[in-house]
Amino acid sequence: MTSDTAEQNTTTAPILTVSALNQSVSRLLEKSFALTWIAGEVSNFTRAASGHWYFTLKDDNAQVRAVMFRGRTQTVGLDIKNGDRIEARATVTLYPARGDYQLNVEAIRHAGVGNLFEAFLRLKEKLSKERLFDTDKKQPLPAFPKTIGIVTSQQAAALRDVLTTLSRRTPHIRIILYPTPVQGEGAGEKIAQAIQTASARAETDILIVCRGGGSMEDLWNFNEEIVARAIAACTIPVISGVGHETDTTITDFVADLRAPTPTGAAEMATRSRADWMSALQTLAEDLQYAMERMMANTRQNVDMASRRLISPASYTRREKIRLDAMGDQLSNARKRIVTDAKNQLAHLQTRLKNRLPDTTAHHTRLQTIRHQMTSLVTASMANHRQQMASLQAQLELLSPERTLERGYAIITNRKGRVIRSPLELPIKENVTIRLAQGRAQVGIASVQPEIG
Repeated sequence: MTSDTAEQNTTTAPILTVSALNQSVSRLLEKSFALTWIAGEVSNFTRAASGHWYFTLKDDNAQVRAVMFRGRTQTVGLDIKNGDRIEARATVTLYPARGDYQLNVEAIRHAGVGNLFEAFLRLKEKLSKERLFDTDKKQPLPAFPKTIGIVTSQQAAALRDVLTTLSRRTPHIRIILYPTPVQGEGAGEKIAQAIQTASARAETDILIVCRGGGSMEDLWNFNEEIVARAIAACTIPVISGVGHETDTTITDFVADLRAPTPTGAAEMATRSRADWMSALQTLAEDLQYAMERMMANTRQNVDMASRRLISPASYTRREKIRLDAMGDQLSNARKRIVTDAKNQLAHLQTRLKNRLPDTTAHHTRLQTIRHQMTSLVTASMANHRQQMASLQAQLELLSPERTLERGYAIITNRKGRVIRSPLELPIKENVTIRLAQGRAQVGIASVQPEIG
C-alpha cells in the first residue's frame, strides 16, 4: 500500500467524538460482562441527596468505582459503611462523562452470605426430602393454652415484645422462659438444647422460638440442622417468630406455625382476652334469650294444659259412671250372645235331623256289592296267574339260552354285530362264537355260500 493510499483511507474513515467513543466502549463492556458477583472492601462510601450510593470496591491489589442507584438502594436491608467486606452483584459499564469504567450495582450482601445461602438451600432440600416440612407432621395449636414457653435470649428485644403482647392479650397465662443465646458461635446447639429441655419437661402447651431481625449471619443459628431436628422432635406445638417478615429461616419451615415477627408469634399463640370476653358475652346473651323463649313456651303450654285439667274427684265420679254403664252393657251383651247361640244351635239341630236320609237299605246294598267285588277280584287274579304262567313257559322255550342248549350258536363280528348270512363273515378275520357254555374266537379261512 502506498503512502497516498494510506492517507486516503485515513481521511475517509469516520471520526468519533469522545462521547461516541465512550458510549461505544460502555456498550461493549455491558455486552462482554454479564451480571456478576464481585467481592471487595467498601471505601469512600457516600450517600447522595438523590438517594444514590457511591463507593469504591477494592482488594489488596486493585480498586474499582461503583454506583448503586436509588431504586436499588431502597431494597437493601443492610447498613453499609466503610471497611465492610461485601459481595456486589453488578454489571461492568463506563461512565461516559469522565471516561472511567465502573460497576453498576444491583444487589449487595455481606461477604460469605453466598456460601451461607447455598448451605441454606442444601439443608432445606435435605430436610424437605426427609418430609420434615410436610403439613401432615404439623401439630395443631391448643385453643386455650394455660402455659406458654419461650426459647430466646434474656436480653433480646424480641422477648420484651412477646411478653408485652402476652401481658396485654392474655395476662392470665403462665410464661416459662428457656433462656439461650440466639447469636454467635455454638448458639445453635444451645437453642436446640433449650427446645429439647422444654419438650422433655412438657410443662407448656405452646413453645415460641424467637429472636429479632438481623442479617443472614445474625440469624444463621436458626438455619442449623440441629435446631431444625430439635423442633421436628418436639412434642409441643412450636411457633417460629424469627426475624422480620421478610426473613426466612429453616426454623420457619419445620415449625408447626410460622409467624412474621416475635410479636406476631405471641398473637398467634393466644386469642385476646377481650375477644374471648366479647364472644362469651355474645354467647351469654344468646343463651339468656333462648332460656327466656323456652320459659315463655313452657308457661304457655302449662296454661293450655290447665284449661283442660279438671278436679280429681269430678274425674273419678265421671269415670265411675262410665265404668258402671260399660259393665252393664258388657253383661247384657254376654247374656244376649249366649241366648242367641243356644237358639241357633237348637234350630240347626232340628234342620239337620229333618234332612238326614235313611241309610239302612243303602248300607245293606253296599255290603252285598263289597262281597261281589271281592269274589270277582279273586277270580280275576287266579285267571291272570294262569295266563302269566303260560306266557312264562312260552318265553322260556323261546329264550336264546334254551336254543343254544339245543346245539345252536351265535356268531358276532369284532363290533359285536350278529352275523346272519355267510356273506357277512369276514374272511381272514376272527369272529366270536357264543355257545351254551362259553365263547370261542374262530378265524374264517373261506366261505362257501349255498347256491339255491
